[in-house]
Amino acid sequence: MSEDNSIKPHGGVLINRTIDEEPTGLISIQISEDLGNDVENIADGIFSPLEGFLGQQDFESVVSKGRLANGLAWTIPIVLDVDEQTASKIKDAGDVLLENPHGIRIAVLHVEETYSFDKEKTALGIYGTNDLSHPGVAKTMSMKEYLVGGKIDLIRRPEQTEIRKYRLTPIQTREAFAKTDWKTICAFQTRNPPHVAHEMLQKTSITTRDGVFVNPIIGKKKSGDFVDEVIVKCYETMIESYYPENRCRLGTLHTEMKYAGPKEAIHHAIMRQNYGCTHIIIGRDHAGVGKFYDPFAAQKIFDDYPELEIAPVFFPAFFYCRKCLTYTNPKACPHDDDAKEQISGTKLREMIQNGQAPSQYILRPEVAKVILDHPKPFVD
Repeated sequence: MSEDNSIKPHGGVLINRTIDEEPTGLISIQISEDLGNDVENIADGIFSPLEGFLGQQDFESVVSKGRLANGLAWTIPIVLDVDEQTASKIKDAGDVLLENPHGIRIAVLHVEETYSFDKEKTALGIYGTNDLSHPGVAKTMSMKEYLVGGKIDLIRRPEQTEIRKYRLTPIQTREAFAKTDWKTICAFQTRNPPHVAHEMLQKTSITTRDGVFVNPIIGKKKSGDFVDEVIVKCYETMIESYYPENRCRLGTLHTEMKYAGPKEAIHHAIMRQNYGCTHIIIGRDHAGVGKFYDPFAAQKIFDDYPELEIAPVFFPAFFYCRKCLTYTNPKACPHDDDAKEQISGTKLREMIQNGQAPSQYILRPEVAKVILDHPKPFVD
């Protein structure tokens, strides 16, 4: 722990790469909205210690070892991909401007190198598979042929929108935690509205800690996932109705979901350490998709990263048992599946599409109403 009694950022220093003035006379290249979010995450220190997009040495080390070239833990490559023509254009340009799909210049990229990469090797190293049915593999194989490495400086943020009102920087979260005198903070990563079991898991985690930081991912997701607006509104509703004051903080994390299972669990932990959280909840099949990962792989991988300052809190799956008359888990409940109130994601989606409200033991009635009232709650 640092002298101010807060947890250190990953790598020891909270990165801040923002500037006040836009340089003139530079060429521009356009990047996606998701990459624009990651530029902002670099600038604000959410991705500390990264100061820009990975160069070749760091990139190859992350893919093969799950660490930067200097040995520091890092499991998800943060990269900018470009086509051959763009790579040639910016190779010797020095500095270039990055603009979002709306033509707004958001950052300066200090180009250090351009390099090609092996997509299949990258997919296998990060996702553990080359199966194109895995959304992360499909994304990797669709990337452009070259990567650009270099530090960034943020010059302009996106317009404030309803979905961005909960976006917080690590400076803001650390100040908020200090103001409320939270010294032990448990992060909760999610890409879904809150099931009651999630709520109970969060509340269990704070019985011996000061508060929980609910930090849903806002950004591109796979078909069938809930849309961002529904996730945020559901959490607003649940926190207002079911949480005691000053025990839960909602903040959105704007980045693309990778579905990288164990590798992404480490990435999620690092980002929450940068926010100032002391613990992170790692549940069953954290950041998984389909049947690609062992349900507890995301917990086991923390054995390979003992140096992380943020501590994982491991939970089995929670459910309501009609015989135990409480929310519980397989470690504590002896009863068979017939006594358990639980539902698969597929079944839940079918019920919602048919206008059916799930059991109150699965979704709070207020949360179910938010979902059922939304005209389009799922990503196409």
